[in-house]
Amino acid sequence: MTIANTFENWQQANKDFLLVALEQVSSIMKSYIDRGEKDSSRDLPNRSEARFSPKDILPETSTPPALETLCKRFNLSDFEKNLLLLCVGVELDLNFPELCAEAHGVNHQHFPTFGLALRAFPNSHWSALAPSGPLRRWKLIDLGPGKTLTNTALYIDERILHYLVGVEMTDTLLIGMTELSQKVQQLIPSHQSVADKIEALWKLSPARNLLPIIQLCGSEIEDKTDIAQAVCDRFERRVSLLYCHCIPLNPEDLGFFIRRLKRECILNCKALVLNCDDIDPADQQQRVAINQLLDQLEGFVIVTTLFPLQGIKRQMIRFDVPKPLPQEQLSTWKTSMTEFKTQLNGQGECIPDSDKLLQDLQVLTSQFQLSTSMIRRACTAAVAQLTMPSAPSLQQALWQSCRIQARPGLDELAERIESKLSWDDLVLPPLQKETLKEISAHVRQKAKVYEKWGFASKSRRGLGITALFSGPSGTGKTLAAGVLANELNLDLYRIELSAVVSKYIGETEKNLQQIFNAAESGGVILLFDEADSIFGKRSEVKDSKDRNANLEVSYLLQRMESYPGMAILTTNLQSNLDPAFMRRLRFVTQFSLPDAAHRAEIWRRIFPPDTPTEGLSVERLAQLNAPGGNIRIIALNAAFIAADAEEPVQMKHILRATQTEYEKLGKSLTSVEISGWI
Repeated sequence: MTIANTFENWQQANKDFLLVALEQVSSIMKSYIDRGEKDSSRDLPNRSEARFSPKDILPETSTPPALETLCKRFNLSDFEKNLLLLCVGVELDLNFPELCAEAHGVNHQHFPTFGLALRAFPNSHWSALAPSGPLRRWKLIDLGPGKTLTNTALYIDERILHYLVGVEMTDTLLIGMTELSQKVQQLIPSHQSVADKIEALWKLSPARNLLPIIQLCGSEIEDKTDIAQAVCDRFERRVSLLYCHCIPLNPEDLGFFIRRLKRECILNCKALVLNCDDIDPADQQQRVAINQLLDQLEGFVIVTTLFPLQGIKRQMIRFDVPKPLPQEQLSTWKTSMTEFKTQLNGQGECIPDSDKLLQDLQVLTSQFQLSTSMIRRACTAAVAQLTMPSAPSLQQALWQSCRIQARPGLDELAERIESKLSWDDLVLPPLQKETLKEISAHVRQKAKVYEKWGFASKSRRGLGITALFSGPSGTGKTLAAGVLANELNLDLYRIELSAVVSKYIGETEKNLQQIFNAAESGGVILLFDEADSIFGKRSEVKDSKDRNANLEVSYLLQRMESYPGMAILTTNLQSNLDPAFMRRLRFVTQFSLPDAAHRAEIWRRIFPPDTPTEGLSVERLAQLNAPGGNIRIIALNAAFIAADAEEPVQMKHILRATQTEYEKLGKSLTSVEISGWI
């Protein structure tokens, strides 16, 4: 029998069970009405005869009906159960409102009351409607408006009504909470080890309501969620996911939210995964709300965070979730490609042989540090590309998919620079250009040198490719980074260090940590502009400010050295940097102001092929003592002037643009520089 058939059988049996229970309550009510105000305990069906077993109603499934499950989990007495069913009957059976009105002896009272239940049902007790009793504590029923408790209308809570009739849903008042898919992903070995430890810890706990909260710390949100889901699956618990920003901060709303959340977990025997990855460390009110929530929750609770939560009263055991190791990433790549291989062949695509495919996957693993879920998504996206006309090769499709998968976390923190520049666009002295090509070779050959040749097995420290580009503004530092990014087919992100540095102790390191954590998965090129704002000649530590400044620099260099991608620092004044810091950088390249020959070459390449020009003399233009960055601005402005005049770009247009640029810079344009232009 399929799962769908089993569920359909349970649905029908659950409905039959509920109808039988409602008939019993109806019978009790009719008996009460027939006797009038006589003792309600007389002539009632024998309780042992009235009780029925779920097995009689559900012969093909071991799952008990919703009513029995609810009564057991909330520990309802027979009287509380009958009171609950009376409220259910008013919603589901048209005869119940008339029964209530007749029992009250008032035609307009078509609703159940506590007073009616006390008179009509056996084994009645006043505590059934006490605020601490399960009916009101868990909001199984609601009280209507009224001055007296016994005459106030009672209503079944909508979530409870849906549960009893077998409708699966989450309480609509628990905004932001979702149920995770019951499909559990296969964990990689390092994550399987974490899951095994959590399972062993929970099994040692004396009672399920005394389980310690588990805190999973790490940068990969989906990997942490997969571990939590795998653990809860072993305890046969479905999982609800709640984001911390959905927790109310108002105390009254928070108390209501917590009771609803606890009710939902009890109702469906669910585990809760609380996602605190986006928690605001400076928001004390949010921290208090999370603390109160965790302090009151019982059962299976797992918290996911980037950094360990502090100040939580409830016992909480921390587990660090590591990023997948290179071999684990490679294994995930191979498994995912095996799953898609049939589909790719079905599309007529050529899959490389095993050795070539393994080589391609090793390159991907070396460049990108993706989580297992990101690797699966990258494979899916690559397959989609291969089914399109003019499809790229498998290696190109996978590479591009990896770049896209790694972008979201960093796009919010830094500026992504699109570059289509090539070596031909870069005019530099031979030595500097060779250094840049050597940097490119280091990035391209990482997989071979670090993994195949074994350098990474010695130590993973210092494997980051770091460089310092120094020189005056406009000499091509950012341009060179763009050329490297385009040649290596990698994303380039620019970070203004002056905006990252904070006057508050420890905040600069947190800002840098956030950037590097987001960048690690993509192996992107990080371009840190204005290194002067954080670097400087190390002076004698005289106070806490000096000590903090040195800590910031050390932290940045440490993260750059361990960063799996490439990190570049730029500065206008290399002399301001401490030589001790520069020794920790793998490459240092000086970008100087171009001489006349290099300026002529820049002018020769500055205009795109489609730009109409007339009478330009690169030798005359090279007289202008300006760096490449300013030359590009002048050429662009000259093109606009010429376009507006409906003329090709001429020397007169460049002269006008040069005058505007020099005025902007506050510089004087000498006659020698523009001699012979017009």
